[in-house]
Amino acid sequence: MPMLTQLRQDHANMARLLHVLSLKHKTLEQGERPDFHLVREVVDYILDYMDTFTVPLERLYSEHLLAKVPEADELSRHLAEDYQALHERLNQLSQNIDMILMDAVVPMDRFADDLKAYLDAHRAYLRAEREQLFPLIREHLTDEDQMRLLKMLPEGAEASLSRLQEAYPQLYAEFKEAPSPFS
Repeated sequence: MPMLTQLRQDHANMARLLHVLSLKHKTLEQGERPDFHLVREVVDYILDYMDTFTVPLERLYSEHLLAKVPEADELSRHLAEDYQALHERLNQLSQNIDMILMDAVVPMDRFADDLKAYLDAHRAYLRAEREQLFPLIREHLTDEDQMRLLKMLPEGAEASLSRLQEAYPQLYAEFKEAPSPFS
């Protein structure tokens, strides 16, 4: 199943990015100041990835899956709501990072709590997709359906990881060091 393979790889990549952020969260918990420029790079990359790849993919899947499995409407709506909340959390983190980088006063304990809440929410979202959405895809979408959906993705969506390496070399180095969740 080509699309499920792509989705699993994307989940693995996102888990590694979340691991990089969780290392920065641990630094905060230890009372130290993490590299906020690197945190900025991770957040920017995830926001860009969500907007250019995940949102169009979610839209395609929802439309095609609901056409075949109307009872998946509740799951689709629930995932969309969770995703929107996740995006809002990440935007708030982004704004706080901007403030920190401009040397504005941002309570580090609040920032650490917000970062932890975001990490927990994003991991829960990925788990819900793996446990609830992926089985539906596997059961109801043929390989041909999945290939058609892959071709409908925005141009360049699959090149996201290479953009990470080029645009954010320090982040890419930490990303490569992060353990793969499937190892």
